[in-house]
Amino acid sequence: MSHAEADPFAATVRGIGEPHPAHAALRALGPIVRAGAPAGGPVWIITDYALAREVLAHPGLVKDPAYAPAHWDPRTAGLEPTAAAQPSLTTLDGPAHERLRRAHAPLFTARRLHDHTERITAIARRLLTELAAAGETVDLMADFTTRFPLTVICDVLGVPLGRIDQAIAACRAMSSGRPEDVATAMATFAELAAAALRDGRTGLAVELRDRVPDELTETQLHYLLFALIFAGQLTTDAAAGFLLAYALDPDRPTTDKAPTGELVRETLRRHPPAPFTLWRFTTTDVELAGVRVPARSPVLVDIRGINTDPGRPARPDLTYGAGPHYCTGAQLAQLELSTLVDVLRTDFPDARLAVPFADLRQITAGGIQGSRLTALPVTLSAR
Repeated sequence: MSHAEADPFAATVRGIGEPHPAHAALRALGPIVRAGAPAGGPVWIITDYALAREVLAHPGLVKDPAYAPAHWDPRTAGLEPTAAAQPSLTTLDGPAHERLRRAHAPLFTARRLHDHTERITAIARRLLTELAAAGETVDLMADFTTRFPLTVICDVLGVPLGRIDQAIAACRAMSSGRPEDVATAMATFAELAAAALRDGRTGLAVELRDRVPDELTETQLHYLLFALIFAGQLTTDAAAGFLLAYALDPDRPTTDKAPTGELVRETLRRHPPAPFTLWRFTTTDVELAGVRVPARSPVLVDIRGINTDPGRPARPDLTYGAGPHYCTGAQLAQLELSTLVDVLRTDFPDARLAVPFADLRQITAGGIQGSRLTALPVTLSAR
């Protein structure tokens, strides 16, 4: 088995079309590569599509942080509480995960979310119109790409929209790296969840409360809603920036003619919200592609590297994962992104980038976090 020399978790700033240098290097080393984990010790990275599908459904690899390397500091590694301490879709496995997923999944199907299309369209139109009214160049990455998905997910869940600024502040505090900021943010998320569950509220939060296993406490339910709000912002925020940039690229003559769904899929393939899956850990020694991976070892799937592999057969992308932990919010995220492009093209046909497309830069903060544009200056003009 090969060992990676390039650091796949390094922070970088590069052009919008410039790939992170580590992904092609990882692919060249084989289907499974050993690298240094950000929290210390080794991590095994999967670079092959078929092996990735196997790993994403492997019963010997779990997401419960209780199986993380013993020397890892949970805060430094960015780990959630263990499944025993806080049940969640992203830490449970097996039958317990299936029960919780059955509570969530019917609420986030394409058919169910279709009922929210008009509301999502209205939100996109209102926010862009307010920016256009200023009559100046605006940086859509400064606020809009965060505010839009947060407004949508709060509206869908039933969180009062007067609390959006609180939600934005909490999401930003989660990335500060300061324990006190994270604690304050989590308290705010608990308030948002409680507000969505108050008597008389309607929304998917109330429906989820009625569907989850009876043994879940109110605090645990609040955490489930936090996960939906935070993940809904974190992933769609970055994707929206790239999508709007490609939609406004004046040097792509086919862009305006490309179906919205095709543009969204291509953007997500090239710029998946997360370059790697969330952490998985081996419960026992596991053999993968002829390599023995010891128990309590971290394993990642290189989503970006596999998605952009020029030699990969035409198969579904791994942008939102695969197997039992396929992203519950994938349909909502794609609906938001498609709606955003449609509103831009219909209501703002004269919108344009305020800088050359080639000058746009993307930043990767490091670790397993995804990339986002550093800025997206746009001149909006409503019809």
